[in-house]
Amino acid sequence: MSRSGVAVADESLTAFNDLKLGKKYKFILFGLNDQKTEIVVKETSTDQSYDAFLEKLPEDDCLYVVYDFEYEISGTEGKRSKIVFFTWSPDTAPVRSKMVYASSKDALRRALNGVSADIQGTDFSEVSYENVLETVSRGAGSH
Repeated sequence: MSRSGVAVADESLTAFNDLKLGKKYKFILFGLNDQKTEIVVKETSTDQSYDAFLEKLPEDDCLYVVYDFEYEISGTEGKRSKIVFFTWSPDTAPVRSKMVYASSKDALRRALNGVSADIQGTDFSEVSYENVLETVSRGAGSH
């Protein structure tokens, strides 16, 4: 349970493990259920296009996203993959929604083992491919 009393639904953990271990999904959108009591899976996708993910982000509401981010490191390393956790909270979202998502984030974040990077997005520039690439590759040398 989080400070807001919101629980993480079992299906959310199952979907995360399917992405992490089974590589079943490219990304998962999580959100609060209508009663604001549980964090549930809103949608899963196998679409490899980063733009397809960006198109799913609502302009005026909050979401959590787990994304299996693949990138290449120059030199001999080749392709790498990092699981990135996004908190999407656009400036145009209702204040109440932003507050509930902010206070519930820890419950979901703590439940997801194996996330390499956290991205807080309030506008599309903050979740751009280049921005995420910079964040994940900064941590790449330390593993």
